[in-house]
Amino acid sequence: MIDDACLSNTPLLDHSIVFSDWMERALYDPQRGYYARRIAGIGRRGDFSTSATLDDTLAQGIAHWIKVELKRDDAVRTIIEVGGGDGSLAENVLRSLGWLWRRRVRFHMVERSPVLREQQRERLQKRRVTWHEDLREALDAGAGAAMIYHNELLDAFPVTLVQWNADAQNWRQAWMENASGPLLFCPILDKIIYTEEFLALSAWNTNSPPPYPTQRCELGTAAFEWLRSWAPHWKHGAMLTLDYGDTFPQLYHRRPNGTLRAYLMHQTLTGDDVFAHMGRQDITADINFSDLMRFGTKLGWENAQLQTQRAFLQQHVSDLPKRTAYNASAAFLCDEAGAGTAFKALVQRPATLQ
Repeated sequence: MIDDACLSNTPLLDHSIVFSDWMERALYDPQRGYYARRIAGIGRRGDFSTSATLDDTLAQGIAHWIKVELKRDDAVRTIIEVGGGDGSLAENVLRSLGWLWRRRVRFHMVERSPVLREQQRERLQKRRVTWHEDLREALDAGAGAAMIYHNELLDAFPVTLVQWNADAQNWRQAWMENASGPLLFCPILDKIIYTEEFLALSAWNTNSPPPYPTQRCELGTAAFEWLRSWAPHWKHGAMLTLDYGDTFPQLYHRRPNGTLRAYLMHQTLTGDDVFAHMGRQDITADINFSDLMRFGTKLGWENAQLQTQRAFLQQHVSDLPKRTAYNASAAFLCDEAGAGTAFKALVQRPATLQ
């Protein structure tokens, strides 16, 4: 059950709300959404940590990747980080680029959360950085030519939560149903959805049924709409996506309940607890990289490379063996049985550079 009074002062609708809309409100409602107002911060004192807040190893790898891509396409002069958290990653990337490369480029940050945007401004006040709320605006500032990167961004996008109905042989969408009064909601999964168009883009669009009769999964509908919204503005460059997830069908191996979960004060919440603290916790799902590459193909992009975070860092951090031997955070990022393989790095490029 969900006490939605903490989210907004406006009356709730009397009828049910689709789960993706509920998740959007829980995370981004201007008054009470988690990222808009409630986020306590990122790192040890926040609700969760990201790889960028643990160590500068990831920033070193991203900086080297940027240099490689700038050499490949020397017409690009714009670097854009999307969803930069508290600014730790941008700070370390800029430092790792070095003064000569910093002179060649203009650095832009795209951040939707006003709370995090202020944290970024405070941390980066001595750097030459321009902020935007929308990626299209940042791309237009660079005439459509940009190197884009983001770390643990897409996992915060609202998802369409669905469950397989083995009897009817179709997918059904999760809605948040008004259960007993205007403030109490619970998830239901008995409404047939019209997702044929989106499922055509998804790796779930196969002739074989899911491995479990009530398999739950998350469709990245909001992520696709976001990519599609700015894709026409991107003409040159490359994009690096770093996030936790996997390709299909490995992503859902032994996961009949899907990957949806929440984080509250470094506690991982699953099951019904995901719905219990609306507006006061982060809600996330693993990235289906098979779908993400399908989205890129649909948009006319080249899926240039997909590798584990460990392989990405091995490729782009020259002193990685030394770092992992003496630095616990660096070792964690490269752990073959942990973050090193749980996180993936995907490079995509617009069609003009294929």
